[in-house]
Amino acid sequence: MAEGEEVPPLSSWEIDLAKALEEGGCDLETVRNIIQGRPLPDSLRAKVWKIALNVVGKGDSLASWDGCLDLPEQTLIHKDCQELIDQLARPEEEKSALLLDVESVVTFYCKSRNVKYSSSLSWTYLLQPLVHLQLPRCDLYNCFYAIMNKYIPRDCFLKGRPFHLFRLLLQYHEPELCSFLDTKKITPDSYTLNWLGSLFSCYCSYEVTQAIWDGYLQLADPFFIYFLMLIILVNAKEMILGQESNSKEEVIQFLERSPASLEAEDTEDLFSLAQYYCSRTPASFRKDNHSIFGSSLLGLKDDDSDLSQALCLAVSVSEILQANQQQGDGVRFFVVDCRPAEQYNAGHLSTAFHLDSDLMLQNPSEFAQSVKSLLEAQKQSIESGSIAGGEHLCFMGSGREEEDMYMNMVLAHFLQKNKEYVSIAKGGFMALQQHLADINVEGPENGYGHWIASTLGSKSSINSLAEVDSSNGSSEGKGVKSLVNKMTVALKTKSVNVKEKVISFIENTSAPVDRHVSSSDRLGKPYRGVKPVFSIGDEEEYDTDEIDSSSMSDDDRKEIVNIQTWINKPDIKHHFPCNEVKENGYMFSSHLLVTATHMYCLREIPSRKGLAYIQSRQALNSVVKITSKKKHPELITFKYGNSTPTGIEILAVERYLIPNAGDATKAIKQQIMKVLDALES
Repeated sequence: MAEGEEVPPLSSWEIDLAKALEEGGCDLETVRNIIQGRPLPDSLRAKVWKIALNVVGKGDSLASWDGCLDLPEQTLIHKDCQELIDQLARPEEEKSALLLDVESVVTFYCKSRNVKYSSSLSWTYLLQPLVHLQLPRCDLYNCFYAIMNKYIPRDCFLKGRPFHLFRLLLQYHEPELCSFLDTKKITPDSYTLNWLGSLFSCYCSYEVTQAIWDGYLQLADPFFIYFLMLIILVNAKEMILGQESNSKEEVIQFLERSPASLEAEDTEDLFSLAQYYCSRTPASFRKDNHSIFGSSLLGLKDDDSDLSQALCLAVSVSEILQANQQQGDGVRFFVVDCRPAEQYNAGHLSTAFHLDSDLMLQNPSEFAQSVKSLLEAQKQSIESGSIAGGEHLCFMGSGREEEDMYMNMVLAHFLQKNKEYVSIAKGGFMALQQHLADINVEGPENGYGHWIASTLGSKSSINSLAEVDSSNGSSEGKGVKSLVNKMTVALKTKSVNVKEKVISFIENTSAPVDRHVSSSDRLGKPYRGVKPVFSIGDEEEYDTDEIDSSSMSDDDRKEIVNIQTWINKPDIKHHFPCNEVKENGYMFSSHLLVTATHMYCLREIPSRKGLAYIQSRQALNSVVKITSKKKHPELITFKYGNSTPTGIEILAVERYLIPNAGDATKAIKQQIMKVLDALES
């Protein structure tokens, strides 16, 4: 703000925010609830960003450093930092001290992380919004380190993995635009390197960068940057496609500078559109690529896929099975099984449409007719509300590379037609078989037919299916001209008696279907005759559900909150001090907090009295079982998952040592029953 200009008075919510920040112990959720997406006042931005970056109370990392500015690249570092300082409207007497702080931050980061500095890293652009906050050197470094660690992807360099992933996202939502850029041989790294490396600070004005960072840091979702980048391209789509006669270099230059056209008032629409595209993207986009973000220690395991060679976005078989059970506007898949007919007939996903990929070369006219049937069946399934219906096409092969060559050609055919929402089932039918075997711990006969159908007259076990699939893999599908599976008929015949047919999920919404509540389906109702969503009893001698949900992420990435602030929240109905018990026997002082719909575990931080990590957050309607040990009744196990007519799929297991465990489990049970009653009504 210009000198002498009056500071506008704070509004009521800004006063509430200022008060919460002043009192200390304020966590990110509290901040978000007060701000509710509104523009941040300049006077409070530094405190909010520090909370969002989880650096409040962090020590001075540079305190023990000798301060030597002696890297081989020091001259370049000094030059880039000087250029940053020269752009600031600060008194000359302050600039020299500020230059030393910025140069020290960059130098110490290089030394401590063993990184060689280069101007292409965009670090000075990343520091620019932080420098405007006028932070002390220790906070400046801590904020910079937190952003680098959480929000700047690993391999953020030319031809790096993050840019191959962005191309797959662009292809999924905007295949025409992706095809145009591919034809020009323009790869995402050629124009988004500095977008990603500076979080748009390189090209956007300071006011726009502030607005983007305000929203992005509050979301605390590193992957959201991908959707912001996607929307920038979507908004410029017509102008990009209109540059067909321009050179590659001219198009790249236009693309690279496109964020510069953003204005501060555009950010609300930018985020709203990004949220929409995010909701229309398979969850596998994040889950299968989580190692892109975070410290290098989290990514020691080599990635099992080369994204630069990926034909399209891959979706896990577990997501395919779960997605079409959900209600609402989420991603729903129309699965296309591209294996030869004999493999398909031996066993297939009960909701899958069959498109024999061999026909593409053997009988092109019949293949073209099959594609028409496929698109018509997809349309009918969506209109009828079938559980098999979905706007998102997911192609499934056998999972054996040599056999899936024709399927890849079919995939390419749809992509060349600029068909949006095209994906491939990761690992193919083999992965599906393995996943179903893994989640049916009592054997394939108790639920396997729930997913797998056969047109040979009987349901098969996992072993026999695998044998048939394997033996048919070498027959090359000679003479096979099967076009579509029985699903198309079922879609047209609403009076199909499901009990007399091979088990199928192709159901018309005109016939009400009793469904069981799950954590992903809040509008569901219990199946009649199925056990309650959870039970309370003694724990069995054996336990195969050793899933530790709370160990999924490291402490550096967990949110830190004030324990007393959370206990005093008006929506907290019950609080139980306890110890979290890990599989290896380690115990951590913790607190279980129960709201009307969720149960939180806050794990105390020994070195920071009064603060805790949010170790887990579980929906009460996802509790499927609560058990206690006969010899140790205070050791309570919570199992979370989805309940189906054929069994329970366990998704997470947590154990706690709770004093007066009987009172705790009784209170939690009562709250669960309230949730279920509300869902049923």
